[in-house]
Amino acid sequence: MNKIKKGDTVVVLTGKDKGRSGTVLEMVTKTDRVLVQGVNMVKRHTRQSQTTEGGIITKEASLHISNLALADPKDGKPTRVGIKINDDGTKVRIAKRSGEKIDG
Repeated sequence: MNKIKKGDTVVVLTGKDKGRSGTVLEMVTKTDRVLVQGVNMVKRHTRQSQTTEGGIITKEASLHISNLALADPKDGKPTRVGIKINDDGTKVRIAKRSGEKIDG
């Protein structure tokens, strides 16, 4: 079970965007990289095509998953993730900081 999933709110721990938070847009599990909305913005020069207009476009670049921590559902501060098994045998992610369930 992954500790961070698409749609989670995460906090950046290191780098130029340290302390900023956003939601996970995309996960690349093969390389352990994550796209976070509004974080690690870069400028790309793109050529004009029939579908898109050319120019300088600002978009998100990926971050390594080790530089992120899940935001606690209670107060939004970074927390570690634990896994708890329910009575019916399903796994649920919990925040180590507050003990709150993250999903389910």
